[in-house]
Amino acid sequence: MHLSKAVVRTEHASRYLQQLCKHWSHKFSVDFDPVKGRVPFSDTAEVTFAADDAALTMTLSVANPSQQERMQHVIDDHLKRFAFRDELYIVRTD
Repeated sequence: MHLSKAVVRTEHASRYLQQLCKHWSHKFSVDFDPVKGRVPFSDTAEVTFAADDAALTMTLSVANPSQQERMQHVIDDHLKRFAFRDELYIVRTD
């Protein structure tokens, strides 16, 4: 599996984690609580979330590296739509 990690500094990390997980729970078997979440998009791609008081950490795991950029874009785009009132900076740490 290929991992991609991103950190988003925000005081609203838990809210965004829960919004993203609830949104995708209509299509996927999502597990989440206020501080962690997991969205299995397929057998070959999943994202996990971790929220604390200062940041949301997103870790994308894909089997095929060609999926990575597209899946990052999907996740980032959804986060930005939910956080439209905030100016978020997504920092990749991989």
